[in-house]
Amino acid sequence: MALVNIEGIDPWLTEYDACEKLFREIMEQLTLREGEPKASKVYASLSANVRLRMKQYTREVQQLKNKVEEAFKLRTITFEEAERRARQVEQLQTFADGGTTSWAVDDDDNDDRPLDVQVSVSDIMNHQELVLREQDKGLEELCKVIARQKEIGQTISNEVDHQNEIIDDLADHMDRTDESLINKTQQVRHIHSKDRTCGYWIVIIILFIAIVVVALV
Repeated sequence: MALVNIEGIDPWLTEYDACEKLFREIMEQLTLREGEPKASKVYASLSANVRLRMKQYTREVQQLKNKVEEAFKLRTITFEEAERRARQVEQLQTFADGGTTSWAVDDDDNDDRPLDVQVSVSDIMNHQELVLREQDKGLEELCKVIARQKEIGQTISNEVDHQNEIIDDLADHMDRTDESLINKTQQVRHIHSKDRTCGYWIVIIILFIAIVVVALV
């Protein structure tokens, strides 16, 4: 399977998508074939086409499996990702193994001879159900992650609200402290002004007494 390595896109995922697309094409060909008489040329042509596609499908599934093992050995993917990809390949491999056995693919490559294809639509639907179940598991895990993120976000929001309340209380306390300082400052100034006036009167009285004493002498 030839691919162009586009930056930012994992080639393995691209190959996997292409393999699933090939699977859908085989299913479509099989569905069309079931509507044709077995002795007809259309039936024979569809059977030959299905056989060729099935060989390609089996080969590409094996390539996917090999690349997962190689990527894990080279540590280019994590163990969890390797395990997830291995499960995906196993689902594809189930259909490939069943097709190789029951589709009676011969080695003589006689594409003109009709094949007795034993794989039914129900087998294909079972494969699709496996794929859907795997996708559902992924969605469930994603929902759990989103739920945890939501809880963390709510906790952070509550903590921010609490901190805002503390800041508001501090601001109110600072305002009250400022008002108290202003009042105390005004009181000190008033008392200081009174102290200066009292000193003047004391000086005047002392001078008056001194004058009287001098006059008497």
